[in-house]
Amino acid sequence: MFIEQPPWFYRVLFPGTTWRIPEKEKCVYLTFDDGPIPGITPWVLDVLEKYNIKATFFCVGDNVRKYPEVFKMVLDRGHRVGNHTFNHIQGIKYWTKNYVVNVEKATGLIKSNLFRPPHGHMRRPQILRLRKKYRIIMWDVVTRDYSPHMTPNGVFNVVKNYTRNGSIIVFHDSVKAERNIRGALPKAIDWLLQQGYTFKLFD
Repeated sequence: MFIEQPPWFYRVLFPGTTWRIPEKEKCVYLTFDDGPIPGITPWVLDVLEKYNIKATFFCVGDNVRKYPEVFKMVLDRGHRVGNHTFNHIQGIKYWTKNYVVNVEKATGLIKSNLFRPPHGHMRRPQILRLRKKYRIIMWDVVTRDYSPHMTPNGVFNVVKNYTRNGSIIVFHDSVKAERNIRGALPKAIDWLLQQGYTFKLFD
């Protein structure tokens, strides 16, 4: 449970960040990390279009540089985008100055005030610096679709077991997650709709 839905005592280590958005209505915020990737991101977009759902894609700057046409597809279909650093780097492995430079390099391509740190790792000074300019979006449910030890059904069960009103749910439009996301995403969306959830974008 610690990975799938971080407890309150872990969340307090990241002041001024958003882990969940408590809502009176039954809704969730669907997000995708690590793209855009040809062959995977377009498939995700087609699934979302089938259900008429909008989501937020936290993009890696270097992938945007390499695949601008896929990034444009995300924007053209009305989804939101966010910054996921330029090289998918972990904040705890970098000095604050260098980490911020990498984030800003991605901003040059992504043009968003939303930011999510890769792996959820940041030093406190990095949080304090970045939250002055960005809304830092963490998560309430991480599906672990990237794990080779997970199955599509296991990913689906994470969504079923941990989603609640206002949950921020993380999938990955990445090569590592492709097998699991193809099997789990449609089932998860079907289940969420059956449970009466609507899908919202960040303000």
